[in-house]
Amino acid sequence: MYSLTVSDHVMIAHSFAGEAFGPAQRLHGATYAVEAEFRAARLDQLNLLVDIGLARAELRRALDTFDYRNLDELLQFTGQNTTTEFMAAHIHRLLCTALLEGRLGAHGRNLSALRVTLRESPLAWAAFEGPLSAA
Repeated sequence: MYSLTVSDHVMIAHSFAGEAFGPAQRLHGATYAVEAEFRAARLDQLNLLVDIGLARAELRRALDTFDYRNLDELLQFTGQNTTTEFMAAHIHRLLCTALLEGRLGAHGRNLSALRVTLRESPLAWAAFEGPLSAA
């Protein structure tokens, strides 16, 4: 299995609902290091998995939808606890949409898996890996 990973970062503010979150119920900030790992069993005729430039651009496009924003104020997150796990799945959906719309180029046709990892700190991170669909 081949893989190619691109990374970026995003800065957000948010709060959580529920006593289980303790002090994180209050508005707080987070900076996530974000990794998108694209996987496929084979390379294309040019020996590429996916175009690195397009992968980086689409990751940045996905992150720009909420970078430097208070997630509590964004309609798409109304009623959601925007945990690290939840946000990994959200970014995965955005990248799958880009893939299905052809924004990752012809090289992305062989992709079989995508894993999105958000690192909150060197001590804690979460990831989501799922089908390559916009579901």
